[in-house]
Amino acid sequence: MMTKNINLQNRILLIYLALVAITLAVFLQVSQHDFICLDDPVYVTSNNDIQSGITPKGVLWAFYTDHAKLWHPLTWISLMLDHQLYGLNAGGYHVTNLILHILSTLLLFELLKRMTGAVWRSAFVAALFAIHPLHVETVSWVTKRKDVLSGFFWMLTLFLYVYYTEKPAIQRYLLVLLCYACAVMSKPMVVTLPVIMILLDYWPLSRLRIGIKNKKGSLILWQLKEKTPFFILSMVSVFSVFYIHRVRGNPLEVGPPFASRLANAFFSFMAYLHKTFWPRDLSFFYPFSDQIPLWQVLGSAGMIVVISFAILMAMKRLPFLFVGWAWYAITIAPVIGIIFNSDRTMSDNYTYLPSIGIFILTAWSVPLLFPRQGWRQKILATAGMLLIAVLALMAWKQCGYWKDNATISRHSLEIEKNNYMAHNVLGSALLTEGKPEEAISQYNESIRLKPGYAHTYVGRGRVYEKLGQYQRALNDFNHAISLAPYSSDAFNSRGLVYVKLGRHQQALHDFNQAISLNPSESDAYLNRAMVYEKLGQYQKSIHDYNRINPGDADAFNNRGTVFYKLGRYQQAINDYSHAIRLQPEHADGYNNRGLAYGRTGRYQQAIDDFNKAIRLKPNFADAYNNRGYAHFLQGNKNMGCFDAQKACSLGMCKLFKFAKEQGHCNKM
Repeated sequence: MMTKNINLQNRILLIYLALVAITLAVFLQVSQHDFICLDDPVYVTSNNDIQSGITPKGVLWAFYTDHAKLWHPLTWISLMLDHQLYGLNAGGYHVTNLILHILSTLLLFELLKRMTGAVWRSAFVAALFAIHPLHVETVSWVTKRKDVLSGFFWMLTLFLYVYYTEKPAIQRYLLVLLCYACAVMSKPMVVTLPVIMILLDYWPLSRLRIGIKNKKGSLILWQLKEKTPFFILSMVSVFSVFYIHRVRGNPLEVGPPFASRLANAFFSFMAYLHKTFWPRDLSFFYPFSDQIPLWQVLGSAGMIVVISFAILMAMKRLPFLFVGWAWYAITIAPVIGIIFNSDRTMSDNYTYLPSIGIFILTAWSVPLLFPRQGWRQKILATAGMLLIAVLALMAWKQCGYWKDNATISRHSLEIEKNNYMAHNVLGSALLTEGKPEEAISQYNESIRLKPGYAHTYVGRGRVYEKLGQYQRALNDFNHAISLAPYSSDAFNSRGLVYVKLGRHQQALHDFNQAISLNPSESDAYLNRAMVYEKLGQYQKSIHDYNRINPGDADAFNNRGTVFYKLGRYQQAINDYSHAIRLQPEHADGYNNRGLAYGRTGRYQQAIDDFNKAIRLKPNFADAYNNRGYAHFLQGNKNMGCFDAQKACSLGMCKLFKFAKEQGHCNKM
C-alpha cells in the first residue's frame, strides 16, 4: 500500500513538472516581447500613478480610481509592483503574467484531482487550460493582467472552498471569502464564482445530495446562508461596473443598439465554442458587426437550446455534462456584450475561465465512448498527448504574433483585411519604425473602414506633426475631439502642436483639459511643465515636474534645467545626476550637469562631464562650446580655442568669434 502511494505521489509530481514545462515551452518567449500600443499605455507606459510605484498615495489611488473604466485595485497594485521591479522593461510584466498563469494551472489540476480523485482527467483539463491557443492573448498581453490575476484568485478560492467543505470551520470559510474578495478586486468578471461553487456542490462534491439527506432545514436556505457573503461581494462588484459605465461613463459614447448586441451574443456564444474546439484564425481584435446574417443568429440560438436540452435530459445520469456546460454558459454571460456596449464582436481573453467548463465536459464524457477499459486507456492516452502537442504548437506560434505592434497587427490583417483596429495599430508601429508615409496609408485605410473612430485621427495627426504638417495635424486632432470630447490623448497631442506653433496659451488649455480627463496621464503633466518653463513660470513648471515618474530620465533632466534657470544649481546637479543614473548614455544630462558644475566653480568636474557628453555624441556642438568656455575659465586658452573652433565648425560660432576678438585665438 505504501509503495502504491509513493508511486502515485511520484506520478503527481511528474504531472506538476510536465504542466510547468509545457507552459514554459509555449510562453517563455513572452519575456522578449514588447508592450502593445492598444491599452498598455493606459495601464502602464503612460500611467503616471503606476510608474510612481507602490506608495501610500498610489495604493489609495488604486482603490478609489475608475481609470480604464473598471474597479480592480489589486490589478493596479500588481502593476505598480512590476514597475518597481522592472521599470518599463516589458519582459518583466510578461513574466509576471506567465507566473500567474502557471500557478493557476497547477491549482486547477490540484482542485480537480482533490474533488474527483481522477488524476489523469484532471491533468488533461489543466494541460488544455495551460496551452490552449485561445489563452495566448490573456498571457501575452500586459493589459490582461486583470485576467491572469483574477484567474489565479478564482482557482485559489475554489481550492480553499473544497478545503473548507472537507471540514467546515469559520477560519476556513473566512479564508475562502478573503480570496474571493481578492478575485473581485482583480476583475469584475469573477462575479459568477458563487454560482460555480453551487455547481461544484452538485458535482463532484455531492454536497447538495448530502444536504438533502442530512439537513433538516430547506436546502435553498442552507445554500443561501452559506453563499450570501459571496453574493454580496458580487453585487458590490456589479454595482461598481454599472456606476462607472452608467454614472461616471461618458454619455456621448454611442454603441450598437440592443437588438444588435443580442444577436451578437448568440453568435459569439457559439463562436467561442467553435474556437475552443478549432482554435484557428485568432485575432487580437474582432470588429463588431451589426450585419450578422439572420440564419447564423437563429442557428446559434437553436444550437444553444438543443445542446442545453440534451444535457438537461442526461443531467442525473451524467452530472458532469451539466456542470461543464453550465460553467461555460454562466461565466461567459457577463462578457458576452448584452449589457454593455462594445466595439468588438468577441475577445479571446473572455474564454480564459469559461473554457474550463468545456474542458471538464470533454475530459469526463469522451472516455464514455470507449467502454472497454484496456482500449480506453491506450486510445485516450495517445490521443490526449497528440492533442496537447498539436495545441501547444499552435499556441507557441500564436504567442509569437504578440511580439510587438507590427507583428500582431499584420497577423490580424492576414485573417481579416478589413480590420480597422489592426490598420490603426500597424500605423502606430510604422510611425515608431520611422515610416511616416506608410503609417499614413494605414491610418487612411482604418478611417475608410470606420470613420467614427477618434483614436485613428489622433494617430494620423501625430504622423503629420512628425512631418511638420501642423495644420493637417490640427485638423485631425480637432476632428478626433469632435468625435470623442473625453479623449485626453487628442487634447494632449493637439497641445504639442500648439507648442511648436508658439501658441502657448492654447497649449496650456489643452494640457489642462487632458489632465482633467485623465489625471494619470504622465505625458500631459510633463508637456504642461515644458510650457510653463517656456513662459518663465518656473514654480508651476517644477510643481508639474514633481509628478515625475521615478524611471523617466528626460523628466529629471528637464526639471534640472528649471532649477538651473532659477539659480538652484545643486538641485539641478542632483536631478541631472539622477537622470544619468537612470540612463548612463544621457548625453544631454552630462552636458547640462557640466554647465551646473561650471556655475558652482567646479570647472574640472564640468570638463569631465563635457568629455562624456562628446564621447556619447561626437558632433555635440553645445558640449564643445561649453567645454571651451570652461577651458578659458581655467586659463587653458589652447584647449579653449580648439573647442571653440570645433563648435563653430558644427554651427555654433559665438564663443569662437568672441575669443578671436579678445585675441585668444589669433593663430587660428
